[in-house]
Amino acid sequence: MAVRAAVFSCVGTAGQRCTTTRRLILHKKIKDEFLGKLKTAYKSIMDRVGDPLDDGVLYGPLHNQPAVDAYKAAIQKAVEAGGTIEFGGKQIQRPGFYVEPTVISGLPAGAEIVQQETFAPIVYILEVNSLEEAIDFNNGVEQGLSSSLFTKSIGNVFQWIGPHGSDCGIVNVNIGTSGAEIGGAFGGEKATGGGRESGSDAWKHYMRRATVTINYGNELPLAQGIKFE
Repeated sequence: MAVRAAVFSCVGTAGQRCTTTRRLILHKKIKDEFLGKLKTAYKSIMDRVGDPLDDGVLYGPLHNQPAVDAYKAAIQKAVEAGGTIEFGGKQIQRPGFYVEPTVISGLPAGAEIVQQETFAPIVYILEVNSLEEAIDFNNGVEQGLSSSLFTKSIGNVFQWIGPHGSDCGIVNVNIGTSGAEIGGAFGGEKATGGGRESGSDAWKHYMRRATVTINYGNELPLAQGIKFE
């Protein structure tokens, strides 16, 4: 389930969504197995590259040449910083702005390129030993829109969604970072902005909010028990 969600969130819309997964933070016990399954899934996607309007296509192009240039520049920075390209890393030789979905490992969470948001299908693999470390990595960037945790532990769930958990505006559990967000109050924190739209907050944009307090009694009790005799 986690692999399926990761693939969709990493390469859906060719990595150009604001909710695209940019970092996969994996526990060391599952990292190698997960990475292997992820690469297998990526290979299957390469057989279904093309015009998104065509039936059967799963993976389309970037929107323009500057986006391709940003993709290439990010990969170059990652490699120069010591990263290893696990999959992809090149432009696809066909008409249009097609690039390979890319997986990069071997970089620390604090690496400059890992901290940056590139609107391209690049995901960085980070290894952790605990949920606490994963939360630190998750929160240790200036962006704060969407996050997700995959777990079977209800304790982990409440730690993740609680005040000391993810600091993002969207905090998911057992679903990916990217999907059908229209049903929720959409918005981020930190450099991603503030406030919410859609979902339960949509109606607030069409109203004037006022706080109204009505005293239906015959007396007027004052705060702090103050009395005027």
